[in-house]
Amino acid sequence: MEKEEMLKIRKKIKKKKPEFKRQEYSRKKSLDRKWRKPRGLHSKLRKHEKARGALPKPGYGSPSAVRGLSRDGYREVLVRNPGDLVKMDPKEDVAIIAGGVGKKKRLEIMESAEKKNIKVGNHKLI
Repeated sequence: MEKEEMLKIRKKIKKKKPEFKRQEYSRKKSLDRKWRKPRGLHSKLRKHEKARGALPKPGYGSPSAVRGLSRDGYREVLVRNPGDLVKMDPKEDVAIIAGGVGKKKRLEIMESAEKKNIKVGNHKLI
């Protein structure tokens, strides 16, 4: 299958995917919504009782061909300096400028990416 078809399939799968929430996160303020596997002996969620929420399973995953790709189907590569753009393929990769990069180096990265026709995913017009 082509990449575009796989991306459509991934989008369809992700629409049906439930939000995996930690057991009893709504009862205690200290518990975050972040998923944690239920390990309790009498845990209803671990025992797969109805209306207790879903557990992550391999069936919810993306097709392996498009796993880890951006919405547009590009592989995101973290860039910290203009030299990191040398190894990138404009057809396959998109540059993501690291958060700690300053204004001066950010402009250098943007200029060199424009010369090499590489897309930048998180650019801001300065």
